[in-house]
Amino acid sequence: MTKATSCKSDWSTSGSNAGMSQHDSSSGEDSFEQAEYTAPVVAEREEEAVTRAKCFFFLVLLLAVGGAATATYTLMENQERNDFRAAFAGIGSEVSTVAGQKVDQLYSALKAYSVFISSEARADSNSSWPFVTISDYSLKSESIAELFGLDSPEIIVCPIVNEEDWEGWPSFVLESAPVWYQESIDNERNKRTVEELMNMTTPFLHYYGVDENNMTTVEKVARPGPVLANWQTYPLDDYILESSTLRNLDMLTFPEVADQFQITKLTLRPSTGFIQIYRFNEEGGLDRIVDSQIVQPIMEYGKLVGVILFKLPWLEFFENLNVDGLSDTIAVLRSNCNIGIGSSPTEKNELSYLIDSSSAVFLGQFDAHNPTYSNLVVSRVVVDVDLGIAELPEGVCVPKLTLDLYPTEEFEASFQTSKPKLYTVVVVAIFAFTSLVFLLYDYFVGRRQGKFLARIMRQDQIVSNVFPAAIRDRLYAGDRKGSKEDGIFDPLGGGGSEGEAPLADLFLETTIVFADIAGFTAWSSAREPAQVFILLETIYGEFDKRAYRHNVFKVETVGDCYVAVAGLPEPDKDHAMAVCRFARDCVIAMNKITLKLEVVLGPDTSELELRVGIHSGQVTAGVLRGERSRFQLFGDTMNTAARMESTSARSRIQVSQVTADLLVASGFSTWIAPREKKILVRGKGEMQTYWLKTKIDMKGLGQSKSRIDMLTLDETAEMSDGSDRTSTVHADENNLDLDNVGVMTKTERLVEWNVEVLSPLLQQIVASRGGDVVPKDPSLPQKEATIGT
Repeated sequence: MTKATSCKSDWSTSGSNAGMSQHDSSSGEDSFEQAEYTAPVVAEREEEAVTRAKCFFFLVLLLAVGGAATATYTLMENQERNDFRAAFAGIGSEVSTVAGQKVDQLYSALKAYSVFISSEARADSNSSWPFVTISDYSLKSESIAELFGLDSPEIIVCPIVNEEDWEGWPSFVLESAPVWYQESIDNERNKRTVEELMNMTTPFLHYYGVDENNMTTVEKVARPGPVLANWQTYPLDDYILESSTLRNLDMLTFPEVADQFQITKLTLRPSTGFIQIYRFNEEGGLDRIVDSQIVQPIMEYGKLVGVILFKLPWLEFFENLNVDGLSDTIAVLRSNCNIGIGSSPTEKNELSYLIDSSSAVFLGQFDAHNPTYSNLVVSRVVVDVDLGIAELPEGVCVPKLTLDLYPTEEFEASFQTSKPKLYTVVVVAIFAFTSLVFLLYDYFVGRRQGKFLARIMRQDQIVSNVFPAAIRDRLYAGDRKGSKEDGIFDPLGGGGSEGEAPLADLFLETTIVFADIAGFTAWSSAREPAQVFILLETIYGEFDKRAYRHNVFKVETVGDCYVAVAGLPEPDKDHAMAVCRFARDCVIAMNKITLKLEVVLGPDTSELELRVGIHSGQVTAGVLRGERSRFQLFGDTMNTAARMESTSARSRIQVSQVTADLLVASGFSTWIAPREKKILVRGKGEMQTYWLKTKIDMKGLGQSKSRIDMLTLDETAEMSDGSDRTSTVHADENNLDLDNVGVMTKTERLVEWNVEVLSPLLQQIVASRGGDVVPKDPSLPQKEATIGT
């Protein structure tokens, strides 16, 4: 098999895939530019997958940040809440324990005091109950108060005075009262005198009444039964009125005392209840205070002979607990018996205090705790009299006092810190920093991958320009008929692996076109390299667009020769017609392009013409591997097509007998006309060839002998170079309008070109001499613009 040597090159060919994609022949230049190269769909799919993965990752990261922040805040808040509960449980347990111990000690001290009083009375042979006076009573009672840190307790010894002793009671009072008055005055450093106190003392047993004028009156006890006489008191002035003391007052006239005394009388055990006390405040008004009163029995030989009334001031009691960490705690004292409570229906057998380590505030006779903290209560029974008897009379309630402790909002707030927010912010900051690092990493990786992908795309574009699309895809897929092992062939690398079969196919029905620029060698020898490439790029660019429109595959360009083929790698039954249409468009485009470029590239550019040859037949095509792998065509069809071009005429398209037969068979016999003489082809002998008729739009064009009328079948091969040809040219090699060619003679074009070349030089000369350049009038032709001095 011989290879054609026409077009000044070896016709073992390679080329691009421009024009191999299916496209509507009516599409314009813009669509050609867009479809010239398309990035692989797999790259777009992968990029979309990566984008979706990133979005999913950021969504997961956002959810993770929200979850982590919420979990951190919740955990820290729960930790603070647990610390608060644990702290209150510890403090509450300590407070209840200390309070219970102090109350137990108080009851034990009162019991011991009652035993001491009874023993002292028995030791005095001159006294018997109820006519008993405790020596140094103030001093002894003060010792008990100091033992429990109480500043204002009230301790009263009340003997039981039966009816038979009422008559002798006044004389006993007048005789004994001055003695213990004086002892109390000395111990308490009271400013009153014994005489003042005696004048204020009512010697007989009495109670207070109210007359018709609502005035307080002193009434002598006249009721039957024993009297619980208010006898010795500590402190001395605690019960002093304006004109009399409470000495010898019948305490059973007070309902709360009567109820407690009744329980003590029945059980012979201490009893307790709430009592109301009114004290003058700093503004002169009365403050209502509710405290507890303990009734401690005084026994002599198993008989109840008197009681000790002890008023327990709970405010002072709570203030002296001395528990570290105690603050903002609600203490609720509850009694199981309605003894001593007020008459108001809203008042209950409950006392509420707000206590801390050094102070206490009475809140009222109700439960003041917040129900939210009911489950955190620390409870302890501080008073529980163990009677040890089987039965009690109906309606008798033995008091039991319970201390309930509750936290407050302020106490809980003391454990609430900014740690949950701080830790949450730290967690969010860590995630944000991690996200920022990831974003930066993703940015740099994406930037690197973008560069890498751009390079891959450029390489893929190069491969797409070197190989047809179908061949390129087979190369990427590793298609090797008869290969021993699979693998992706590197089309830009060296030869294939040992044992791999070449990628080659035989195409039975193809049409090949050779198009050579007549007169190019002489023209290019007088031009600069840049001008040569302006011409070739412009012409071949227009040819590429037309190849794309007609589904013709550009094989390659060698110098001034353009080679294209139809019918491979994708079969096309109309390959001959596609190539003929393509060749005819190229001839027309060549004529217009050279006219347009003459202003830029100089005279004689319009003398360049296209010589075209076409032949149809089978061809072997494939990838010739090596240092620079190429897609190449081999076979007699290539040689014959080259001979058709070399024996053709300027601005004429010569087709072989085979191609002409294909056109006739397709119903396009009017496209061709036989050449009058057969041509002699080296290696083939004489061959009958045909001219392909080319319809040139004659609108605005003069007749030119150098541009043979394509509708004639004249065999003229030599064209006159001296005839006139007219065209209106606007010199812009980057923006050619091939459809707007006007009439201009050759002489006019030469003059126009000289004006364009010399005008800038003359302007520079004038400017250097200080002259003025007369601006061009846009309404006049360019050659009519004048240059003045």
